[in-house]
Amino acid sequence: MKVTIIRLKLSHLWNNEYCMFVSQIVAIVLKYNPEALHLKKAFERVTALLPELAKIKAQEQGNAISNQLADLNDERRTLIRGIIDQAKTFAKLTLPAIAPHVVVMNRFLDKHGRDIGESNYNANTDRFDKLLADYNGSADVQAATAALQLTLFFNQLSAVNTQFAELYMQRTEENAAIEVVDARPIRAELDKALTSFYEAFEFCSTEYEDLDYQTPANEMNELIANYKTQLKARITRRNAGKDVHDENPITVS
Repeated sequence: MKVTIIRLKLSHLWNNEYCMFVSQIVAIVLKYNPEALHLKKAFERVTALLPELAKIKAQEQGNAISNQLADLNDERRTLIRGIIDQAKTFAKLTLPAIAPHVVVMNRFLDKHGRDIGESNYNANTDRFDKLLADYNGSADVQAATAALQLTLFFNQLSAVNTQFAELYMQRTEENAAIEVVDARPIRAELDKALTSFYEAFEFCSTEYEDLDYQTPANEMNELIANYKTQLKARITRRNAGKDVHDENPITVS
């Protein structure tokens, strides 16, 4: 009895989703012994490209770290703007006990530059490091910070700046070991190999009716159907005007 494998428009998958999808298809097929199903050659065309797929995956993981760095850098800028704005707010108040602290904080911010956070990553980190070192070494600035209700801002800024520096170093080390590849030709070859495998699978299901092709087909089709459902939902959100590129990648277990 002939079985049919559902087709998924693979070009709609992001690179990280594509890597996961192919790995899941391979894992399903391996469970059912492709050689016993007379699919050894067709399956090997797919698995022969897995080392190239691994390069795409490694590159995408580096891109994920880059996205995290951008988010952390944005948070540093948000925090320093919050500190500046809070100091401005207190400067407008007629509270004699607060006035000296406003002077200290404004002098501190002027010293480190109110444009802090607007440079490149390395320059930003260097300037925030100096600002935080100055903060930690100055009792007057810390007293002003407490009086102006900015302690939480500085604590979070310190934590985010440390996290950024560690992640930036991790990305630098990993990028040195990652081969830069063009995913498009790799994916094109894998698309062809997957299509050939599906066709071989469907053909063999009619040629060897004594073998069970339905069970692995059901498992692959369930996986593919889940991807199709999530892709359709994402396309609907995109067509409604939502920027879907900020969303997390599709995950199907």
